[in-house]
Amino acid sequence: MLRFPVRHRFLPPSTLLRRVLFSNDTSASSGATASPDPHFMVEYLMNTCGFSADVAFKVSKWLPRSQSTEKADAVLGFFRSQGFDDTNLRRIIAWRPGLLGWDVETNLAPKFKLLREMGLSESDIIVIVRRHPTVIGSNSENALLPRFKVWESLLGSKEILLKHLRRCGWFFSSNIENVVRPNINFLRDECGIPEDRVSLVIKRNPSFITQNPDALRALVDRTAGFGVPRESTMFIWVLNALSRVSREKFEARVKLMNRFGWSNSEFIAAIQKQPTFLLRSTEALQRKMKFFIKIVGSTPSDIAKRPVALELSLEKRLIPRFHVMEILKSEGLWTSRHKLHTFFVSPGPKFLQKYVLPYKDKLPKLLEVL
Repeated sequence: MLRFPVRHRFLPPSTLLRRVLFSNDTSASSGATASPDPHFMVEYLMNTCGFSADVAFKVSKWLPRSQSTEKADAVLGFFRSQGFDDTNLRRIIAWRPGLLGWDVETNLAPKFKLLREMGLSESDIIVIVRRHPTVIGSNSENALLPRFKVWESLLGSKEILLKHLRRCGWFFSSNIENVVRPNINFLRDECGIPEDRVSLVIKRNPSFITQNPDALRALVDRTAGFGVPRESTMFIWVLNALSRVSREKFEARVKLMNRFGWSNSEFIAAIQKQPTFLLRSTEALQRKMKFFIKIVGSTPSDIAKRPVALELSLEKRLIPRFHVMEILKSEGLWTSRHKLHTFFVSPGPKFLQKYVLPYKDKLPKLLEVL
């Protein structure tokens, strides 16, 4: 009978891994759990985490040749015990392969304990670490906890901080001493903007205060160039809006509104009144401008004077209310006293009270179109 030699490539990955780990050579007999084989950690990463061969190879290059599987097993086991699945593990390890060499009790467990003490649930921790793994790369006592306290103070409460961390935690790693504090001091001391006013912006957009200090100074000059006084309550909001829109996108919005009939002075006036319309996409702004001009019958100047309407949802607010207007007009119930701006921007309860409920018995379809 012919006998074929057994080759490693015919063995299942798990069998091959065990054979490498527990082969009867010197290192195995001494209890070591590492191999000088350059493909060893590639196979380990593929088998334990589900990395593809290509990614496992790239990750393995950042690991020492004598990487211990004992520590790696402990790290992976710890993360899994905290609720992390393989998808989360691959993201974290790809970000910092050296984690596989960390000591669980010394490096990892204290950080997770601190995160729980901050008020984060297991699911919160998974979301935050997955989106922003540098959180576990910080020194617990010297960086993570002090940074948490600073941001809690800036945002006004732990609840607001946790809300932002669950959604987007990258701002949390910003340099407090070299970026955040200098920016706050600049806005307060040189621009004359009270801290409580700055805090209102930070609560909505924490990344505002983490931008490069030189970039912030340039934005302040740019905002002043639009004719917004620094002492104005709108100055900080215009500043915030400009910080979130690139110059390219800003110019695209200027060109769009020019095509609809806005002059440059009207565009600037609109920014002074409602700067957040700059955050809407050009597509959304185009659709709303067409709606107001071609369907509602507003003039471009009317919209520039009251740009808050550009913030409203076309599908959920503007179109349904326009249908209410059509019904009221068809029944002779729409008068010149009804101002278009007020009609569209009125809060929901106030709108119902004024335009719908008085006619609900005679015109039940008013409620149907909302």
